[in-house]
Amino acid sequence: MKQEKELLEFPCDFPIKVMGFADPQFASTIGELVKEFDPLFNPETIARRPSKQGRYEALHIVVHATGREQLDSIYMALTHHPMVKVVL
Repeated sequence: MKQEKELLEFPCDFPIKVMGFADPQFASTIGELVKEFDPLFNPETIARRPSKQGRYEALHIVVHATGREQLDSIYMALTHHPMVKVVL
């Protein structure tokens, strides 16, 4: 049986981009969601970038990933959140 080689070495800092409709509570809501999976995450570190017309907002988040299961859980929670349109 072959063992798959991990592409990432854990623990590591892992960037995530989250996009959704522009809303004053978007960044803080997503920050609190991420904090559930990474208790050391500081929501104040979220970089925000509005779209040209201001209808959407992109958030750049860096989590301290401790393992693949944690990252999978974060991605699942983000993709199922009603404020989120895309997670990269």
